Amino acid sequence: MGAPGAPDFAAALAAGPLVLDGGLSERLAAGGFDLSDELWSARLLADAPEAVLAAHRAYFAAGARVAISASYQAGFAGFARRGIGRDGAARLLALSVELAREAARGLPGPRRWVAASVGPYGAVLADGSEYRGRYGLTAAELEAFHRPRLEVLAAAGPDVLALETVPDVEEARVLLRAVRGLGVPAWLSFGAAGGLTRAGQPLAEAFALAAEADEVVAVGVNCCTPEEADRAVGLAARVSGKPVVAYPNSGEGWDAAAGAWCGEPTFTAAKAAGWLADGARLVGGCCRVGPEGVRAVAAAVAAATGDAAGTADTASS
Repeated sequence: MGAPGAPDFAAALAAGPLVLDGGLSERLAAGGFDLSDELWSARLLADAPEAVLAAHRAYFAAGARVAISASYQAGFAGFARRGIGRDGAARLLALSVELAREAARGLPGPRRWVAASVGPYGAVLADGSEYRGRYGLTAAELEAFHRPRLEVLAAAGPDVLALETVPDVEEARVLLRAVRGLGVPAWLSFGAAGGLTRAGQPLAEAFALAAEADEVVAVGVNCCTPEEADRAVGLAARVSGKPVVAYPNSGEGWDAAAGAWCGEPTFTAAKAAGWLADGARLVGGCCRVGPEGVRAVAAAVAAATGDAAGTADTASS
């Protein structure tokens, strides 16, 4: 199962850095879509798939080499609450991969890759639990939640599974068990704050899980501040001995009372260049990082590697 070219993804990382896309929700919100639904961007898989396709294309046009699917907050239970049965939910999960693949089809230049997003259990709760971890579930209960949707996503043929914004070492262990035998490599990316996972464990302990997991082709952080990524990338490289993935937020903060982002963004191309120097091989952005941020990252990768293929492809749209 999985994409015919899936084993090539690790080889591509060994050959040099790849630029990830930015925040899918950022692009969709900029298009006027309300993402306050508990399914977040995954709602548009059912309601406006053409918007998801356009968002992926915008990031590829900005220079991204890897698109992350709109399945982060998608789960069978969430779709069921919208009246979508299990078979329909499976089709929508598969569609998230197909849309990213369609966005890449026919584009000139270097190969584009598709990562199937797998958010933590807390993301599906849509209550901020992915920033805390520790849901009160057993490892067996977490695996029963994760394995079925992982199977559906793997069968849809992505190049890699993005196990992302993982808040807790224990859930990471569950996810690593759940991806065994699926035939698709994975990257493991933790949420982080203050040098710890969101559940409060040392990041060194978290990154060490990747060292002996054959399925994991990269490990690192996402959905954190750029400054957190500054500290984490070198540590992840040293502890795991594997390529590092880094795609933090813009650096702005969320004011829950006001329901708005505040502060100044600190995400810069210079930071991306620093992550590359420290061992990152997958670099991009998460929340509030749009196509222009990705364009800057692509330019930094091109400058660091001397590879013009890392720059934005203005012919694609």
